[in-house]
Amino acid sequence: MNKFKKILAGFAVMLVAVMATACSGNSSKSKSTDNAAPKSLNVQFVPSQAATKLESRAKPLEKMLSDRLGIPVHVSMSTDYNTVVEAMKSKKVDVGFLPPNGYVLAHKQKAADVLLQAQRYGVKQPDGRPTKELVNYYRAEILVKKGSKIKTWKDLKGKSISIQSPTSSAGYVYPIAELKEKGLDVRKSCKLVTVTGQDQSVLNVLNGDTDAAFVFEDARTIVKDDNPNIMKQVVPIYFTKPIPNDTISVVPSMPKAFRKKLANAFIDIGKSKKGKKIIESIYTHEGYVNSKDSDFNTVRKYEEIIESTKK
Repeated sequence: MNKFKKILAGFAVMLVAVMATACSGNSSKSKSTDNAAPKSLNVQFVPSQAATKLESRAKPLEKMLSDRLGIPVHVSMSTDYNTVVEAMKSKKVDVGFLPPNGYVLAHKQKAADVLLQAQRYGVKQPDGRPTKELVNYYRAEILVKKGSKIKTWKDLKGKSISIQSPTSSAGYVYPIAELKEKGLDVRKSCKLVTVTGQDQSVLNVLNGDTDAAFVFEDARTIVKDDNPNIMKQVVPIYFTKPIPNDTISVVPSMPKAFRKKLANAFIDIGKSKKGKKIIESIYTHEGYVNSKDSDFNTVRKYEEIIESTKK
């Protein structure tokens, strides 16, 4: 009997050891899988102008990224910022070009971490010409048609305004938040018309479809090729405080080593002659710099103001 007990005890010890080894192996396998670089990459953009035009301009990035990363890259276009966030949350998209508010929304939902911020040349007013200084911020502006009776933000009450989706910093959040602080709740006092693409907002003002538009500074330049006189026909009456530039954001599950490789690839593309031409044509980006989540705390403050307008 004692001998049987000893055998049984020995078997139990062996069984525990085997199970521990198996669990350890599974844990190592899981950890190894989590840290593995992706075998392919899905990159998604949101339209700042006509979607079909933007997609054709973004396509060449597939090969440039693929060459630098050594894996297939697929570039696609979404319908709006929320679509990218949802796609990243479900891991159908690995990399999203998100505006600051889109990024803050995605990060809050644990769908994205910021990787890089775009750089653009500053803008000189009143003619909207670019400066020679690269900056990682921009402003929103309110546009009206030349000769309009709307001279200041106070005159917007009761007027129609072209806006972008609620996650657009320049086309929605910053103008609405700042005007709310000044005493004008445009959500209640104006007719807001949501459009896709800030070029369409500019054209709406030019054609008289809306009285004003909330756009980035200086969105008039994206329709200048088709209408050389746009800078004189449509004019700004208000500029917001600086907004952090657009982000290149990644899914939180992306390994740190691959994040660094991806960041270097985008920075390298931005510095190359061919790459710079491509990113200029897509979003007027001039390059990319590293970024961190705390750079967007001011964006969160404006979001709180926006939330207060819904009550």
